Amino acid sequence: MHDRIKGVLFDLGETLLNYGQVDMTRMFKAGARQAYKHLERAGHRLPSFERYHLQQHVVVRWSYLKSAITRREFDSLAALVRLHAGMRIELSREEALELAWLWYRPLSRAAVVDPDTREVLRRLQQAGLALGLVSNTFLPGEVLDRHLEKEGLLRFLPIRVYSSRVCHRKPDPRIFRIAMERGKLQPAETLFVGDSLKADIRGANRAGVVSVLKDPFDEYRSRRIVPRYRIRRLRELLDIVAEHNGDQITAERVSPGS
Repeated sequence: MHDRIKGVLFDLGETLLNYGQVDMTRMFKAGARQAYKHLERAGHRLPSFERYHLQQHVVVRWSYLKSAITRREFDSLAALVRLHAGMRIELSREEALELAWLWYRPLSRAAVVDPDTREVLRRLQQAGLALGLVSNTFLPGEVLDRHLEKEGLLRFLPIRVYSSRVCHRKPDPRIFRIAMERGKLQPAETLFVGDSLKADIRGANRAGVVSVLKDPFDEYRSRRIVPRYRIRRLRELLDIVAEHNGDQITAERVSPGS
């Protein structure tokens, strides 16, 4: 006997947005160059681009290392403000958010949304399920919201918990609990879908939610971390929900090209 599913939470990268194999060093430098040009156009006095990029790189790497040691997410927006304050450039929150977006934009352009993702989200929403995401990210939530809006996904995801806002990172069960509290959900009635065994599935299992591994190539195996379900495509979620709820929102209704 299954509990009725009332909500579905998703990971972001490689679950809703597929970034694939990208050169992060090149992406980071391209984003830094866009931010640099933006500041130049605004009339700010700047060091050379090479020095500016190096300083950005050092700040992010150090903050990321500290985050890994403390297991608490760092706020890249605050890091950007501090970096530019050291260059005697005072940024408002809006200006810092624009720089963060420019920094992220090259990576956003590499992202691909699976053809059936929007239709699956629409059907789950129409079935009355609470939908949201839980994402490990040092980026400001506003930046990722902007990307989701451009992809036509934001309207389906009213519950959004970013580690940069709450400090906790998956697999810490607290980040899942925050999302469930916002959606008024209980663990047994919540699905969580992600692509990482260590962060997503381990964390979901610790939080007591129904874990679903998105594994397009059936390549992830672990004796210690076991998902409740394994799917190749998001449209398979509809069958899982139907199995729990008895509702007729089956995967056959969603064509691969939807």
